[in-house]
Amino acid sequence: MFSLIADWKDTHLERNALIGVSIMLVVAVANTIDTLIVRVLAGQVSPFFMAFTRAAFGLLAMLPWILRRPEILVTRRYGLHLLRAALKLASLLLLFLALAQAPLVMVTAIGYAAPVFVSIGAWIVLRERPRALRILAVIIGFGGVLVLLNPRGASFEPALLFAFASALLLAAIQLMLKVMGARESSETLVAWNLIATVPIALIPAIWFWATPTPVEWALLALQGAIGAFNQLMVTRAFQYADASLIAPIDFIRLPLIAAAAWWAFGETVGMTAWIGSTIILVSTILMALSTRRISA
Repeated sequence: MFSLIADWKDTHLERNALIGVSIMLVVAVANTIDTLIVRVLAGQVSPFFMAFTRAAFGLLAMLPWILRRPEILVTRRYGLHLLRAALKLASLLLLFLALAQAPLVMVTAIGYAAPVFVSIGAWIVLRERPRALRILAVIIGFGGVLVLLNPRGASFEPALLFAFASALLLAAIQLMLKVMGARESSETLVAWNLIATVPIALIPAIWFWATPTPVEWALLALQGAIGAFNQLMVTRAFQYADASLIAPIDFIRLPLIAAAAWWAFGETVGMTAWIGSTIILVSTILMALSTRRISA
């Protein structure tokens, strides 16, 4: 009897892990498409307008969900939602600027360093106790970022500093989610993020307004839908499987973007990008393992 229960649990866990990994694979493909859209629209559509349409179309994509389940809008943290939306908007603008000017693979790789900054913020702001494995992961992660930025090298890309600043803001947002997520569902967090971002982003979008072409409108709408979809899917993936399994899966996006950038824009990837990305991947795996050890 007990062996049957154990076998059922193992099968159930394996199935959930497979679902979580599958979701993250879909998210990786969707993020790759999103990155390409930003590069295609760069120079034609203002990043301020792009940020506004991303939130607006994302909200439209989620509107049927909100109408079916209006209870997800119940919240008492309006101020935190507004602050998070403003930080997310700033992070997006910086990311769009980086993607428009710097190699796509390098920008993507630097974005993977956000968990390093989250760990440091959790120690300082949330007073979490640092563990040896997590400290080692942070040190390794910083090494990977320095390799990618290559500040003293001839190939230094100033636009990568936008990606670095975007990752810092993303880490601040994730720290907020650690606090807000304890009392509010992922649907509530995503819905209010979109609702709050639309009016905030509208102000600079009006100033930089330039009516897009029909093709550009279609790409902007697709980008907004992808953004809302990814926020929900990533949350769902972590509900099905452990972070130690899920987090490294997102690195599949790196070779996908490298191949897409070479095919669409003729970008080639230097050894520096792969070395820095590999170092950050090791850091991410160590962080995921430390999280698993704590939860165990």
